[in-house]
Amino acid sequence: MSFTTSTALASKLPQAKDLSHLFVPTFRIHQKSPFKAVMGTPTLDMINMAGGVPHPSTFPLEQVQATVRAPSHAAPGRTGTLSLERTQANGSTESLNELLQYNDGRGMASYCRFLRQFTEQAHAPPYADWDVVASCGNTDSIAKAVSLFCQQGDHIIVEQYSFPGALSNLVFAKVKPVPVAMDIEGVDPVALDSLCSSWTGATLLRAIYVIPTGQNPTGATMSLARRKALYAVAQKHDLVIIEDDPYYFLQLGPMPETQDTTATDMNKLSLVPSLLSLDTDGRVIRLDSFSKILAPNLRCGWITAPAYIQDRMQILNESTILQPSGLTQGVISRLLNDTWGIEGWIEHLNALRAAYAARRNLFVTLARKHLAGLATFTVPTAGMFLWMRVDLGDAATDATAMPRLLDAMKKGGVMMAPDMPFRVANAAAAAAPERYLRAAFALAETDMFEPALERLARAIASIRGSELQDTQSVACAEPIETTAPAPIAVNSST
Repeated sequence: MSFTTSTALASKLPQAKDLSHLFVPTFRIHQKSPFKAVMGTPTLDMINMAGGVPHPSTFPLEQVQATVRAPSHAAPGRTGTLSLERTQANGSTESLNELLQYNDGRGMASYCRFLRQFTEQAHAPPYADWDVVASCGNTDSIAKAVSLFCQQGDHIIVEQYSFPGALSNLVFAKVKPVPVAMDIEGVDPVALDSLCSSWTGATLLRAIYVIPTGQNPTGATMSLARRKALYAVAQKHDLVIIEDDPYYFLQLGPMPETQDTTATDMNKLSLVPSLLSLDTDGRVIRLDSFSKILAPNLRCGWITAPAYIQDRMQILNESTILQPSGLTQGVISRLLNDTWGIEGWIEHLNALRAAYAARRNLFVTLARKHLAGLATFTVPTAGMFLWMRVDLGDAATDATAMPRLLDAMKKGGVMMAPDMPFRVANAAAAAAPERYLRAAFALAETDMFEPALERLARAIASIRGSELQDTQSVACAEPIETTAPAPIAVNSST
């Protein structure tokens, strides 16, 4: 993976279309904070006594310093020092006093500046007036994006299996999810078109929420053709696309055919273009997070969208989190702007991709060995998950089979996520057998992969009421065939 800066001048690109008619009434008129609307922005020559702002001399942190690893895992022992000084700018990054002080809902200037540069190189949004706003990660961003277009009683389209954090957000907002069928590439555009064309709900469908790369939980990744088809349907039905893409920079490529499962050169493996990169209208709100590509509890990410949408995002930030921790933004800014630079950042992303590809390759190889005849799956080309359809044999139609399998797995000493928390509830889904497990190959040590799969195989066999095959005979089994999630029927009245 490598990027080149776009040579297209922003002045030659079109402006985003105005989709403010899709906003809920609260956001159709741009409103500033009541305090800021009255006070305005203070100038440097003013004596500012308006705000409840503490004096920086009271901040106890004099210096923040960290030792950071070289961007490539292939260079063990290479480290550097990152420091933030109290009163002076730190390279491209603000002083510690500035980072610790109140700021607006856009995010720290140096943090956002890097992310604009990186977004331009990685996605080159094809309209001129896009911008980035700092976020506290994608779960918070999802709630804010949804709130712009959906209010209590409204509906939003989601994949038939989806991120539980997003579904929980919808529950709290009292927004009803409408599931659309998926296949091995994610959302089926034909099904989406049919859903929108036949929709008879009381309120309009204004938005679709999707995870297009390494989808959680199914691991599906949309091809470029699939993304173009999805975007065309969104244009046809005037939908905003909320592109939740935390696994975009963890594209792993196909499984190698040779036994050398660590040989993939990520510098030569291009990324599938994002929906943002196809967004000629400005109808994609893209959500990115550092959770999977730096560390989860940094609680930092960024939103990319047209400027008029970002004005609303700023209001939402200032009425909730204000902005992510300035200290965390400062650490990330110093790391990416100065310590690593964008070349080092891309080197780090390629090293992550290689590490997770090696894990994926090993886990899939062992799954083929131990789960032949017990589970089927599609090899993921991005992300952290293997989504397996479990064959419970004659027990598949027994409503107690999946709970009994989970109990057998716990007793056997292995845990994987069942499909229930990910599945969008409706009448058809409730009647369907629960037969999927999501295995995450990111956290467990690789020497635990085989014991985990052996324990899973024994648990499945116990529910089927069959004896587990001899390990040596299973090892010779053919690669497992791919399968797609069973479509879920949609009732537009629920």
